[in-house]
Amino acid sequence: MTIRTFISNPLAKAVAIGLTTFLPLQALAQETEEDVERIEVTGSLGSLPGQDVEAVFGFGKSILETPRSASTISQEQLERFSVSDIDELVAFAPGTFTQSFFGVAGSLDVRGTPGETYFRGVKRLDNPGNYPTPIGASSRIDIVRGPASPIYGPSKIGGYLNFNPKSARASGGQYLENNTGAFSYTTGTWDKSILTAEIGGPGKLAGKDMGFYLYGEVENSGSYYQNSGTDQTVLQASFNVDITDNLRIEFGGMYHDYDGNQVAGWNRLSQDLIDNGSYVTGTAKPLDINGDGSISHQEYNLERDGINPFIFNNADFGLFPDRITNADFSPILSLDNPGKTKLRGDQVLVAADDVLLNTVETLYFDAFYYTDNGWEIKNQMFYEGYENLNENAYGFSQFHDSWVFENKLVFSTEYQTDSMLAQVQISPSIRHTDFLHGDDFTNEYFNRRDLTGPSTALDRRLLATRIGKDFDNYDEGSYTDLGIAAMTDITWDMGLNIVLGLRYDTIDVDSTSRGDLLLTPSDIVSVKETFDGVSWNASVSFKTEIGFIPYITAAEQATLVAGQGAEIGVGQVSDGAFDTSDLFEYGIKGSFLDDSLYFALSIYEQERTDFSAQAIVTNSTTENNGTEFELRWVINDNLVVGAGYTNIKVYNVTAMEEGNQFGFFGIEDLSSVTDASLLYGGAVIGFNLVDDKESARKAGIPENIYTLNATYDFQNGYAVNASLVKADETFSSFSQVVTLPSYTLINAGIFYEADSWTASLNIKNLTDERYFRANFPDLFGSQIVLPELPRHYQAKFSYKF
Repeated sequence: MTIRTFISNPLAKAVAIGLTTFLPLQALAQETEEDVERIEVTGSLGSLPGQDVEAVFGFGKSILETPRSASTISQEQLERFSVSDIDELVAFAPGTFTQSFFGVAGSLDVRGTPGETYFRGVKRLDNPGNYPTPIGASSRIDIVRGPASPIYGPSKIGGYLNFNPKSARASGGQYLENNTGAFSYTTGTWDKSILTAEIGGPGKLAGKDMGFYLYGEVENSGSYYQNSGTDQTVLQASFNVDITDNLRIEFGGMYHDYDGNQVAGWNRLSQDLIDNGSYVTGTAKPLDINGDGSISHQEYNLERDGINPFIFNNADFGLFPDRITNADFSPILSLDNPGKTKLRGDQVLVAADDVLLNTVETLYFDAFYYTDNGWEIKNQMFYEGYENLNENAYGFSQFHDSWVFENKLVFSTEYQTDSMLAQVQISPSIRHTDFLHGDDFTNEYFNRRDLTGPSTALDRRLLATRIGKDFDNYDEGSYTDLGIAAMTDITWDMGLNIVLGLRYDTIDVDSTSRGDLLLTPSDIVSVKETFDGVSWNASVSFKTEIGFIPYITAAEQATLVAGQGAEIGVGQVSDGAFDTSDLFEYGIKGSFLDDSLYFALSIYEQERTDFSAQAIVTNSTTENNGTEFELRWVINDNLVVGAGYTNIKVYNVTAMEEGNQFGFFGIEDLSSVTDASLLYGGAVIGFNLVDDKESARKAGIPENIYTLNATYDFQNGYAVNASLVKADETFSSFSQVVTLPSYTLINAGIFYEADSWTASLNIKNLTDERYFRANFPDLFGSQIVLPELPRHYQAKFSYKF
């Protein structure tokens, strides 16, 4: 099929929208200096939370002063500990354990629910598993637990990651005397190969002083998993120009081209497979009638009742999984030549021609204008578009062609008396999203493939993205969010601080379903709807003389529920694509020993409150409660340590309300079936009963996670580092029939720095721990699981000038 390009007309429309909001800049003016607490401790690697962080409330408060649970991970920490994807962030930020989204580290899970990703404080397009977020191309990672500030617009309840690109170093570049830059090369196990180059410094643009920074990254790496690999290119550019004493602009962008694949992991899941690696072999019955090498939907449907039995698991039908026996399955469902073998961790459900292709382009243009009477007005224009193609032989394909443009205008000022400082922000904004999305998941059968051999015509399905029809969903349309927000931050000399925020959004949605391209053809249907809602935030904290800062935060956050390609389908519009979430959080923070020791403790409850807006894949309806603890301590110039603890319970509210949860059954769900080979030629599906709250627990999330990290600098160029993550056992599926064991993951490394070059060697999974990550536990957790990476190394060499 033909997938449209998105950089021509959509970008022109985006610029037109932006200019209408940008015009008020002619009335702008000069900001007074903010008194922002900054902590500078020698040898800290930027780990202490004293730097102002705009990503939480927008006031430039430090993490220490912010009455919310949040963490910042500096570039120095990322480099010292060789952090390369979002799954590793859990060692440095509590509440960020992330389940597998088919092996793609796209968006961070925060507090047990899918989070969002922001770029310099502006929300990006949804990315649950479209491409891995390029952590190595960031200069700092901010992680905020809980919903975003009202200034940032509708957001998910769990939290978000704010990505600060390396090119952000352009800020202040005009004040440097010479250019600075670096080259680096990273190698490692499984043919890892990453080359980077960066340069920045002062310059002139139309006779004005300018700072610039350019960054490029090229990767061509293999993978531990069979039939997998990564080819990607990341390019960043950023410019900072002082137009006048009162006007400054920042502009730039990022281009990311990714070529890889998703990894579903092991199929034919059983407790014996997890505990002992014992795998049921055997081939599925042939269904490719026309001999073209793939099984079409039409060929599958000839045997649909036999290979896809539905177990209602409901008392009204008198049929339950534990009452199903060997005799209840059709012969077409059984495997030929069944047997047993030991399965290796690299033998996974990936075919040689599976693809995950994604190109994303991100652009921004910010202007800051200052008046003589103390006002700052900042206008942020942001554009992002992506094209995505995802094809998996076992029976899933999708594509996206979506873009977003946002223009946000923020008026800021402050008022001061003898005992009080009040900061105020008022922000109108417009955000327009245009989407085209198609997916194809009917006849998605994980278990037909025998992982001891290649994918063949026995398991390969004819995919809708390759023939341009037979989609399950094919939606195109747009939605526009008009919002207005106001916030204030009031601080009294006695230590009391109050942060209040309020926002109103109205969202016009226009969506069309192309029924003529669906597996079951129907009419082309279009719907239009307008949603609106209010978000608010209230926080109170008190800074004591001894260094403790207790706080309480309550918030109600509007959430726009979009799909994997930022789409809002016709059915979603009808059911309600806009909902609200609640947060109540309290905690205490502190800074001691001349600001070299920081800790934070938070306890929270949060819940999505609109059941009708559930989208299982991207934003399920949940009730979350937990505790998070974080400690960072610069003991001396040599030793820096960090520690964390997460306790979390997540419940599926919709399942509790309805008394059941739909899912794919595995052999462990069918306790009276003694021969697993009788059902692996298809998929047994049905409802899991929910009898009480504990049976509605979300699987795949360890209840307790303990973390520790440390680095020791010998002050002679050498330094060593280590991190530890200890996680409880957890269930692989919502039905709680397969247990994934607890594990302790240790990474360790050595680092050397000379005047102009550095070298590092890091060993990941030092003890070669055998552990697993749940893969889509609410839906597929009884059939598939991801075996994690064994011991491997990564070495990096850098030259700086």
